[in-house]
Amino acid sequence: MVTLQDIAEKMGVSKGTVSKALNGASDISETLRKNILETAIAMGYSKIRREKTGEKKLCILIENIEYEMPHQFGYDFIIGFRQMAEPAGYTVDVVAADEKLQKSLPYDVFMLQNNYAGAYVLGFTLNDPWMKDFKVCRTPTALYDNYIKSNPNVASVGIDNAEGMDMAVTYLKKQGHKKIGYLSGALGSFIMQVRHKAFFNAMRQNGLHADASMSGASFYITESMQKHVPRLLNMGITAIICSHDMLANAAMIQCQQLGYDVPGDVSIIGFDDLPICAYTYPPLTSVRQNRLMLGKCGYSALSSLIDQVPIGTLHLHASLIVRESTAQAPKKDAGISTGSSAK
Repeated sequence: MVTLQDIAEKMGVSKGTVSKALNGASDISETLRKNILETAIAMGYSKIRREKTGEKKLCILIENIEYEMPHQFGYDFIIGFRQMAEPAGYTVDVVAADEKLQKSLPYDVFMLQNNYAGAYVLGFTLNDPWMKDFKVCRTPTALYDNYIKSNPNVASVGIDNAEGMDMAVTYLKKQGHKKIGYLSGALGSFIMQVRHKAFFNAMRQNGLHADASMSGASFYITESMQKHVPRLLNMGITAIICSHDMLANAAMIQCQQLGYDVPGDVSIIGFDDLPICAYTYPPLTSVRQNRLMLGKCGYSALSSLIDQVPIGTLHLHASLIVRESTAQAPKKDAGISTGSSAK
């Protein structure tokens, strides 16, 4: 194991200086502290320096996800994680990991500097600076809806998206739908890529035709509504699966504004089953993620990594929550039913 003396000799400073840097002493300059921390990490030093109280600390790093109120997507993740971590003796900090923070210092250095034994990471995109750090980090890290291969210190947590997408397509097929379209958020995130691929796999497995023209991906929801929804409807699509619920709700509204009945002319399915799904018009059928359980799984995966059990992936089963936004396919397999008000 790398010792404080090894780091001191590498840096050309005293062992006491290294100790002060690792323990956050105020009489060490930030520049020197950062250099010592970066050197320690590069040499393989990973022992977390505890406060005199012996406090054990974990953090939830969160970006691009709202989490402070019960109706927000990230809220249950945090509750579930804390329900597991705090009885085990951990203090849990929720840290907004914006781009400025990520660019200010390497991930392992941030974790060591703040005495965190591990992190549960929510909402990161593929372009986030620390995504590169996760490939080689030494700190136990559980990623929600992201995946890093070949690093035994990093695990991936989520639902089985392939299973969830297959449930949605299989259900629509049983309802008589043959022409099914897909709307996605921008494909710049790992999970959007996974769901996009899962849709086409599910269509093939169900013996249904699907090609690139039957899908659309946009960063902005308004672009999807103006560009992709009319195009899919003109192709005779009778059902649309969306990569997330807010996109699905917007698609329902757009279809209705274009004169189509939901679900009489077109059925729509979302993904995630946000609380809003029960209150949309009509209530939205959606693939459910149990976010409270995903929070608990985040801790379980992280706890295993801390105990040096190299978990790779931990997936929960998906479930399809059927509501009033889906129904039997219209009698005419042309995107609108007999007597529809659509023009």
